[in-house]
Amino acid sequence: MSNDLIPADQRSLWIRGLYMLLMALILQLCGTLLFVLAVIQFLLSLLTKAPNMRLTDFSRSLGRYLQQIAWFLTFASEELPFPFNDWPSSGV
Repeated sequence: MSNDLIPADQRSLWIRGLYMLLMALILQLCGTLLFVLAVIQFLLSLLTKAPNMRLTDFSRSLGRYLQQIAWFLTFASEELPFPFNDWPSSGV
């Protein structure tokens, strides 16, 4: 059976849909990770009276990653987020 029955733009839309499913799963995992990081950061702040800067930097880059996923899922961007591109920097 030939792929000529499905137009190329329709095929690429289905492929994007598969990527969207994958990125939606990653979004859910990262949301859980963000919650865990927030709890750990809170507990560390209680103990040390200051936030952990390494966790803060990672949290910033995780936030940018979540933004990239949201943009991809809502068609605001055509660029695939990590693991298909580089991990975002913390921007500091």
